[in-house]
Amino acid sequence: MPLDGRTVVVGVSGGIACYKACELVRLLVGAGARVRAVMTAAAQRFVTPLTFQTLAGQPVATDTFDLTQESEIGHIRLADEADAVAIAPATANVIAKLAAGIADDLLTTVLLATRAPLVLAPAMNVHMWEHPTVQENVARLVARGARVVGPASGSLACGYEGTGRLASPEDVVEEIRHVLTPQDLAGERVLVSAGATQEPIDPVRYLSNRSSGKMGFAVARVARRRGADVTLVVGTTALTPPAGVHTVQVTTGEEMARAVQAAAASATVVVMAAAVADYRPRHPSEHKVKKSARPAALELEPNPDILRRLATRKGRRVLIGFAAETEHVVREARRKLAEKRLDLIVGNDVTAPGAAFGGDTNVVHLIDAAGEEQALPLLSKEEVADRILDWVVAHRSAATRRPTLRRVR
Repeated sequence: MPLDGRTVVVGVSGGIACYKACELVRLLVGAGARVRAVMTAAAQRFVTPLTFQTLAGQPVATDTFDLTQESEIGHIRLADEADAVAIAPATANVIAKLAAGIADDLLTTVLLATRAPLVLAPAMNVHMWEHPTVQENVARLVARGARVVGPASGSLACGYEGTGRLASPEDVVEEIRHVLTPQDLAGERVLVSAGATQEPIDPVRYLSNRSSGKMGFAVARVARRRGADVTLVVGTTALTPPAGVHTVQVTTGEEMARAVQAAAASATVVVMAAAVADYRPRHPSEHKVKKSARPAALELEPNPDILRRLATRKGRRVLIGFAAETEHVVREARRKLAEKRLDLIVGNDVTAPGAAFGGDTNVVHLIDAAGEEQALPLLSKEEVADRILDWVVAHRSAATRRPTLRRVR
């Protein structure tokens, strides 16, 4: 979801992680947001206001009692114009003030006055984070509706190892997108598969394909952003799992079939974007097969057809598949739609410009069981994911509106 036209107030409090807030502002501006930075006095000891003003292209607010700032910006104006507020880093001190309703500087005054959704990205020493008072304050803010991102674990600036690192700027941006997105998939349990499978020939070789997993990851990320409870079953990929998504890692087609089957029991929507190998070696070798002058013969057997299995006990579950083709895309997609008894299939020609494996864009056809077809132009994979999920929302709404037939006795 682009952030075009949205105003995000970024509060920066005093901690060494302040420097990461610069990247957060850069990413938000790159996504189209109008960013207003508010800095505490302690934050200005780490990073200058000029840095944030340069990155955001907007004046930086620092002082409640500065007449120029109050006349041109004003803490109430900042609070009112915010579509979302993010505090990064959120120190133990700022978290405590927020929990107690203290407003003794510009940032805390804005936070008390705003009605915009709040995203907190805590960063502090591990022992501070684990202190019962900090945990109670965070729980109090969560109960009031604040969203908390992180903190992450790792090496801390103080020399300790543990939980307390500021979450990645990308994860903070994703949470901001989440709070600004209509929650039209709330209540849905979406299962997504992604990536390629690896079918072992021996301990060092395998059969696989070129799938990057980007399309499936985009569906999982956008579904979670729109309020769904998302499980992602992922094969081979170099991608980092989306924040807020339950991820199950698998390797082979059989492992993916078992993981999908287990997760599908509670899923209301299944999106099979994974590229599962059609075949696997019948007898994988326990040891590396040595090179020989004679051509090697590899005996194969079919992998499970995961979607076909799910269709046999479909119930009210929505089933969505993908058809990656190199020719006759619509014809092949319609065939698979019928054979696997799907509700929707996403067909794409992987040889088309902008639709190759590993890219960030796609060109697809959406075809549903009612015969409706929609040819989408070149879009980012997140935009394609949104279109797929738009269909799910419309399909669910239509099913809800459909009258129930009752037996007359």
